[in-house]
Amino acid sequence: MYQLYNPVQHVKTPILFFTGKGGVGKTSAACATAVSLADQGYKVLLVSTDPASNLQDVFGVELRSEPTEIPKAENLFASNIDPEESARAYREKTVGPYRGKLPESVVNQMEEQLSGACTVEIAAFDEFSHLLADESTLTNFDYVLFDTAPTGHTLRLLSLPTAWNGFLEESTHGASCLGPLSGLGDKKDMYGKAVQALSDSEKTTLILVARPEESTLIEANRASSELREIGIQNHMLIINGLLQSHDTNDEVAAAFYGSQQDALAEMPKALKLIDTLSIPYVPYSLTDIASLRQLVSDNPFVLTEDNDEGIELNQLAELRDVIDDFSAKNTRVIFTMGKGGVGKTTVASSIAVGLSEKGHKVHLTTTDPASHLDYMFKNSAVDENLSISSIDPELEVEKYKKEVISAAGHLGEEELAYLKEDLESPCTEEIAVFRAFADVVARSENEIVVIDTAPTGHTLLLLDSSEAYHKEMSRSTGSTPESVKALLPRLRNPQETEVVIVTLAEATPVFESTRLQEDLKRAQIVPKWWIINRSLSAAGTEDKVLKMRASSEKQWIKNIDNELSGRCALIPWTKKAILNNDHKVTQS
Repeated sequence: MYQLYNPVQHVKTPILFFTGKGGVGKTSAACATAVSLADQGYKVLLVSTDPASNLQDVFGVELRSEPTEIPKAENLFASNIDPEESARAYREKTVGPYRGKLPESVVNQMEEQLSGACTVEIAAFDEFSHLLADESTLTNFDYVLFDTAPTGHTLRLLSLPTAWNGFLEESTHGASCLGPLSGLGDKKDMYGKAVQALSDSEKTTLILVARPEESTLIEANRASSELREIGIQNHMLIINGLLQSHDTNDEVAAAFYGSQQDALAEMPKALKLIDTLSIPYVPYSLTDIASLRQLVSDNPFVLTEDNDEGIELNQLAELRDVIDDFSAKNTRVIFTMGKGGVGKTTVASSIAVGLSEKGHKVHLTTTDPASHLDYMFKNSAVDENLSISSIDPELEVEKYKKEVISAAGHLGEEELAYLKEDLESPCTEEIAVFRAFADVVARSENEIVVIDTAPTGHTLLLLDSSEAYHKEMSRSTGSTPESVKALLPRLRNPQETEVVIVTLAEATPVFESTRLQEDLKRAQIVPKWWIINRSLSAAGTEDKVLKMRASSEKQWIKNIDNELSGRCALIPWTKKAILNNDHKVTQS
């Protein structure tokens, strides 16, 4: 068992960056660290760039971009930078000069190109840099903590000389996901100082936060490797939510504990070489300073009272109700959508199996490796009505990159290096995979198509506006295939297509799913079904810790059922995803 994380003992540098997959508890770990250090008399600044941050609720004070003193935690100051607002300002600085000079459709396309995750990240990094490059920051504070670190992609992109010239404004391959950096060109020196501070092991520690789950450990390993490549070497790994003990007579608790230990045993080898600590799985919600303080104390465990939140779980829909709904409506295209690790593949597979058993011809496809689907179905007979395929993101991305580079024509060495790095953007993979999905969806004339991982509203609008951009200026990120042109109207037709949002009954997955839904609505797609996956409150556990944790889920279930979804279905937590004839996911 890993040693419990204690900030006073384990924090060795004045600057800390917390990073990890969505939902792993970065914000909780950062807040608990900040409170603990402040309690020791150190002056601490905590900076959050999470648009769904609940720092204001936790600290009970209105936060802005300027440091604000926290009344209930002496020596602690916090600021809540809104990266979305920063991105809006960045977009306007970039696009504004072209208003009235270029056709409106071109300006709209530029704005949408700058609406992706990469633009938000570069805008957030701009805010990071102000603090990192300002020598007075470490003069005024003993510790500066950042909730969410920049990715290696953004740091590599900024390190290329071509990022700072006029290449993007003249490029024939279209606007970058970061857009012309001329609006930030005067900050190049500041960015250089920021990257230098990040790379100084005496000054900065990168804290990788992961759950004891395979997907989050893989993401932590990827981030660690990517950042080491650019000189950021000082890493620490925190395994968050590690169950310390369990009721051995409780089947759910035994399976929960076993699944965590299995994931840790399969941890990537490189990750095992990093100094690793743990934060325990606790039964209470981390919603105030007292709970955060307790989390990293000598006694982090306490049991709380059950809270039913006025919701009857047995009145909520089950997965079979979702399948019955799609069957009755003869929905032709079904996407499962949600952040990584919430169980999209399992839900998509269960829906596909359920529909095929009702007599529908169904095709299931995913971007997960084929072996994952093989594993899921290896103990189950695949219905003759069900066919399965897998899209390889790496192959699709490589094919798309070649098309874009070819369309860009002859480039100098620097321009080509920039373009290649620009194509490492997450936006590139999303568009490339979406184009492959479009080809699969063409099968929906003859069979129901169930697709694991849907495109975001940003990607849909980008592809849509790119076509208009191509017509106006004969410039785009590449030609839009006929299958994509046909798919966009189909996705917006609720008689043909449904997007299912898959989430967990926890704060971060719900916040992120809410943003996904808003993003889709911008693209004129309104999800009806939300599926809450892996619910402990629906699992029937009697283990003391897990039962209390299940109670904390109910506020999120109530919020989804009453405010966010048209209809809400609940799937209980189980150890492994195995499909049965009742269209449920059951424990193996």
